[in-house]
Amino acid sequence: MLTPLTLLVPPASPPSLFSFNRFSHFPFLPTSPPPPPPPLNVLLQCIKEGVKLDHCYRPYLLRVVSRRLVLATKTQSITTMAAQEEECKGNVKAQLAKLFEVSLKVTVPNEADVDPLIAACTGKFGDYQCNNAMGLWSKIKGKGTQFRGPPAVGEAIKNNLPTSEMIDSCSVAGPGFVNVVLSKNWMAKSIQMMLIEGIDTWAPQPPVKTAVVDFSSPNIAKEMHVGHLRSTIIGDTLARMLEFSKVKVLRRNHVGDWGTQFGMLIEFLFEKFPNFEDATETAIGDLQAFYKASKQRFDSDPAFKERAQQAVVRLQGGEEKYRRAWAQICEISRTEFHKVYQRLGVHLEEKGESFYNPYIPGVIEGLTKQGLVEESQGARVIFIEGINIPLIVVKSDGGFNYASTDLAALRYRLNEEKAEWIIYVTDVGQQQHFDMVFKAAKRAGWLPQGDNYPKASHVGFGLVLGEDGKRFRTRNTEVVRLVDLLDEAKNRSKAALIERGKGEEWTEEEIESTADAVGYGAVKYADLKNNRLTNYTFNFDQMLNDKGNTAVYLLYAHARICSIIRRSGKDVEELKNGTLVLEHKDERDLGLHLLQFAEVVEEACTNLLPNVVCDYLYSLSEIFSKFYSNPECKVIGSDKETSRLLLCEATAVVMRKCFNLLGITPIYKI
Repeated sequence: MLTPLTLLVPPASPPSLFSFNRFSHFPFLPTSPPPPPPPLNVLLQCIKEGVKLDHCYRPYLLRVVSRRLVLATKTQSITTMAAQEEECKGNVKAQLAKLFEVSLKVTVPNEADVDPLIAACTGKFGDYQCNNAMGLWSKIKGKGTQFRGPPAVGEAIKNNLPTSEMIDSCSVAGPGFVNVVLSKNWMAKSIQMMLIEGIDTWAPQPPVKTAVVDFSSPNIAKEMHVGHLRSTIIGDTLARMLEFSKVKVLRRNHVGDWGTQFGMLIEFLFEKFPNFEDATETAIGDLQAFYKASKQRFDSDPAFKERAQQAVVRLQGGEEKYRRAWAQICEISRTEFHKVYQRLGVHLEEKGESFYNPYIPGVIEGLTKQGLVEESQGARVIFIEGINIPLIVVKSDGGFNYASTDLAALRYRLNEEKAEWIIYVTDVGQQQHFDMVFKAAKRAGWLPQGDNYPKASHVGFGLVLGEDGKRFRTRNTEVVRLVDLLDEAKNRSKAALIERGKGEEWTEEEIESTADAVGYGAVKYADLKNNRLTNYTFNFDQMLNDKGNTAVYLLYAHARICSIIRRSGKDVEELKNGTLVLEHKDERDLGLHLLQFAEVVEEACTNLLPNVVCDYLYSLSEIFSKFYSNPECKVIGSDKETSRLLLCEATAVVMRKCFNLLGITPIYKI
């Protein structure tokens, strides 16, 4: 019998593990049994050194190595499972993806970078589904695979799943879909842990640390109107979702505080108030009227127009008197803006057009040196591939424009503020403008190609329409002032409360705060529940309805849950020492929906779609209502009172976080 080492032959040509016929190397007849295999470490060392091995050891080596790979992979999954669960705590889809990632590596070890395709089930076969089998089959079917179709691939994926307490059972359906039924004990334990540790443990973990959200952005000396509503509340919600996800968010108000219009405003201010520094918000009065009066004067009086044009030059030249007048107009506008933001509960940091103005020349010079800026009809432009109009960065008169400012702002946000994601919330009409700015930035090398970080995204939104299907305006065709709209929402909400008899039961403070929460919340939710890209019709009667998918219905639903807990007389903190169970189907359905909160917020963040959170919140209230109205799920006085009160509390906690993300203040009694 040959020793193991004499089985080795030095390579004569490019090394190959199994390139020789076994009978050419061994002094035994073809009918003789193969010699016993050498130690595995010897075989592996030979492979490492490029030595050829006899073909008869192929099955043995494959069996041993595969067995070790499976064992190592599964062992690694067990030892790292705790860390992985901690990393994506609260996100069921992410936790399942980690498990299926292990299985996929074992099932198709030669296929690199196979991402688990996990989705919530819509059918009756499970809670979640892994949908990789068909895609994998299309990749491996021509490679001599052992599998005979997608169902076999699905079975292997199922069988190679590591053991996990979160899974109750798995099955394979159709062309290899692996259906997963979650363990109700694990579900209950996860929900109870959230109640103990807090809802923040269910926050998503996006791959960015710092983001800029550019939203609202009204023009100085013009009042905020209904057109600013969508940008303000959509931007605020996106910022809130990212902040909940542990991202540092720079909330930027890119106000229109620079440009030729300030010449006429300043000159009109000088004319109306010779001692302009004594001019106050009260003296100037309605900013919108002030702007219109100055514009009318500009259009009708050539001498005034000439003075206004000179005022622009003096302002941009830094002349002190003109700078002070400009600053005063801006400050009066800010005071008005702040009143609206305060009502809406929106926080912003102003960095307007004037802030980026000093950076524009350097940015244009840099782009010119890179060969991106070209002359065209007296202007300086950047040509964008696939778009038949250029991006004008310097006008023919030498002045700068929106593109100049936006490029300077983008450069500043990337270089100075170190933002990894820059989100612009404006109407869909500006889509092409921002698309050109982003493409110019990619040509300049500021942003990477593709969808990699750092990146810039435009969040477009549709129009607010009146009941006539046209842009929402007053009867005299004026745009609707946002402050008037909010006043009307609050007043209607307050009237409804008094009609319900709350004027006699509640204090004035309680009525005012509830009217604020319901009125402003109704306006926000009526906007946010729609896909932002669509137009929607503004209707007070619909948004203040206490039935259907409205903020009023949802706020009342939350208040009822709080009332259930209060009526039980139990202390919530003491209840947490009890045990949550999900025995009844309606209990389990509610628990499953609660556990999907994290992945819903992640989807809303990733796709920048607040309506995803609204859809989830409305479904949650409906599922809770089904649970609570079922006589078999009686809460107070039942033998499962503690468990069901904990389920009520978990529902209220998740609803409150949804309200918080949408910028809506919850109410606790009705």
